[in-house]
Amino acid sequence: MRIRGAVLEEIGRARPYAQSSPISVGELELAPPGHGELLVRIEAAGLCHSDLSVVDGNRVRPVPMLLGHEAAGIVEALGEGTSGVAVGDRVVMAFLPRCGECGNCRTDGQLPCTPGSVANNAGELLGGGRRLSRDGAEVHHHLGVSGFATHAVVDARSVTRVDADVPPEIAAVLGCAVLTGGGAVLNAGMPSGGDDVIVIGLGGVGMAAVLTALSLKSDGAVGRVIGVDAQPAKLDAVRALGADAAYTPAELVEAGVRAPVVIEAAGHPRAFESAVAATAVGGRTVTVGLPNPAARSEISPLVLTAEARTIVGSYLGSAVPQRDIPRYVELWRAGKLPVEKLISGVITLEQINEGMDSLADGAAVRQVIRF
Repeated sequence: MRIRGAVLEEIGRARPYAQSSPISVGELELAPPGHGELLVRIEAAGLCHSDLSVVDGNRVRPVPMLLGHEAAGIVEALGEGTSGVAVGDRVVMAFLPRCGECGNCRTDGQLPCTPGSVANNAGELLGGGRRLSRDGAEVHHHLGVSGFATHAVVDARSVTRVDADVPPEIAAVLGCAVLTGGGAVLNAGMPSGGDDVIVIGLGGVGMAAVLTALSLKSDGAVGRVIGVDAQPAKLDAVRALGADAAYTPAELVEAGVRAPVVIEAAGHPRAFESAVAATAVGGRTVTVGLPNPAARSEISPLVLTAEARTIVGSYLGSAVPQRDIPRYVELWRAGKLPVEKLISGVITLEQINEGMDSLADGAAVRQVIRF
């Protein structure tokens, strides 16, 4: 079938992207779903730093690639042998499919699926190969989703069904920002007994971590929730969400604030150093940011030993989407997780390059494309 989508043509073009246009919007061919796959009509897709990191070259992926890894939509067709969803269902897409059979999939989300990671790096679906083409040449998938398009064919192991009362924008943001940021708190940070939580880096993932930590306050698992970012507008935004305090990195050092659980969501080596420094004795530093592969940080091993501290890497929030997304939906329904507050703007597919500029400037938390 013919679809319309946003294809990254070249990595590393100069900014502003509104002028250099690394992403083109046009028609492509989408093959029917194969065994264990489904065709989804995309309703909404979020712009994330993981998309931007491919555009600017921090995460090298094969091109041309149809971008977009945070999306939700309606199932329109099922391939042979596909189970667990039905035509007409609304589904959330997650950017790391889980085969359910490899050793990593038996770690309850702590390690990424091995075949899923291989497929993602190759620009393929979990079942192998590509379903996208343009003028007879294959186009790569982005993290098994390629959600910046009117339709997508995805592996059934990349989706989680949600009820129809979950709006498309909310459903889309659940698939990356909330899975990653919320999971950094719930699955990796694991606060308890009134632990304070610091979140460093207040983009979509960091703000989702803040919202998730705030949702735990009524149960007594979390004490103070503190946001840290270099941009004053982000500090105003996190205060509006209900954070108990907000600091720039320099102010955090000056105040001498530390916490048992610190989430680093900026994807920058200096932010990681700040997170380690802000972790209390016996505490846990959780890093979910994705810096350039060449980036390096300096920390003191002695501090880790002498203060019995732990550093935890958390990919996709150490999530099992079929387990975790329903939990976030219930928190949203109960009014404890106002995911809609993460959405800073709605754009069209044709505004994708401008949207990447806004993301790079730090001017947006979560922009959502509506189809």
